[in-house]
Amino acid sequence: MSAEFEVFKTIMDRLIGSARLMVVSDLDFTMVDHDDAQNLSLLKFNALWEAYFRHDSLLVFSSARSPTLYKQLRNEKPLLSPDITIMSLGTEISYGDSMVRDDFWEQYLNHNWDRDIVLEETVKFPQLTPQQETEQRPHKVSFFVEKFNAFEVMKALSECLEKRGLDIKIIYSSESALDIVPKGAGKGQALAYLLKKFKIDGRVPLNTLVCGDSGNDAEVFTIPEVYGVMVSNALEELLQWHAENVKNNPRIIHATERCAAGIIQAISKFGLGPNVSLREISDFQKCKPENFSAGHEVVKFYLLYERWRRADIEKSEHYMQSLRLVFNQLGIFVHPSGTERPLHRCIDVMESLYGSEQGKQYRVWVDRVASAQIGSETWLVKFDKWESSGEERRCCLTTVLLSLKTTVPDGFTWMHVHQTWLGGSGSEDQTTWVF
Repeated sequence: MSAEFEVFKTIMDRLIGSARLMVVSDLDFTMVDHDDAQNLSLLKFNALWEAYFRHDSLLVFSSARSPTLYKQLRNEKPLLSPDITIMSLGTEISYGDSMVRDDFWEQYLNHNWDRDIVLEETVKFPQLTPQQETEQRPHKVSFFVEKFNAFEVMKALSECLEKRGLDIKIIYSSESALDIVPKGAGKGQALAYLLKKFKIDGRVPLNTLVCGDSGNDAEVFTIPEVYGVMVSNALEELLQWHAENVKNNPRIIHATERCAAGIIQAISKFGLGPNVSLREISDFQKCKPENFSAGHEVVKFYLLYERWRRADIEKSEHYMQSLRLVFNQLGIFVHPSGTERPLHRCIDVMESLYGSEQGKQYRVWVDRVASAQIGSETWLVKFDKWESSGEERRCCLTTVLLSLKTTVPDGFTWMHVHQTWLGGSGSEDQTTWVF
């Protein structure tokens, strides 16, 4: 059994049946708003996804970025871990956190593709400026070109490569980027391949939402039966393509919100699931789910923790009393450094840290929330918990034992919390890392 098949099977086996929703999103200026220094719309999407969708849905990032620049972006922005990545303009498909490549897809792209010939021909066009080395991939050759030269260059280059016997596709986007890929590649073709793979597995997602902002996203909106959102800040090149090709498709909208907020807007517009992020709710007592949800609980607690540290909520004994009821009297917290302390002692420390991050760019978010019922009233929950303050970011793998208890406000208690540093973010500081 290949590594790719094993990882794909692991992704699918965590779902019960077909995915309720698959979100397929571009990254730059779609999921990620580079003009939003606080990443608020992205953090709102993160909270929505982990609280309501992670357990039964699929998240796919589809980007022109190479894996190298994608990993760089993940170090800069609070991106969630996707189930699948489509990188380098649909020429590389990978699965899971380890990004195991789909070799069959790349073998398919070899048909009538010769990278050396592409390089031989493109060097004849002085209008083309090569993009950085990380963006030159086995099935993608990338350049920058001035907008006024683009059409002429594309036409001439296409003719040259066709005469050399290649089946290629030239994609121009963001008013500057020109990419040459195999004819069978592209974001739309890669998505079609994935959907076919899900069909073979017998578990096609019940709904698929595609999201983009530029010309290289156009293909994904042509896939039959998907819902689509062009975020409000979409470039004119995509809006014009939409007007000329699919303007009468009611399943594709131009959002009035930017980036990730536009994606949330589309989830609401098409009725694809919960559409109010916990980050948008001030009183958590008014947003209790109908059924127990581990994702909802951990997202809610860590948002409360963030707001307490930032002094975004009133310093109230009411909050502390509620937490003391939710955290078991005999519960233990294992700090990432290995030190153990009673959970109630952590509440005392948290109380003393009110406003300790006031006025700072301090944020807390969770990623990869997964839960398993291990008893009639007990759940084991695992997730990555992140904290960032300015340029500093720290992460730990967190395991929580939750137990139903009707006599407490939220209906269950935190019995045990165990954390382990991840990603080289270890610190012995036990005064500011509380939960």
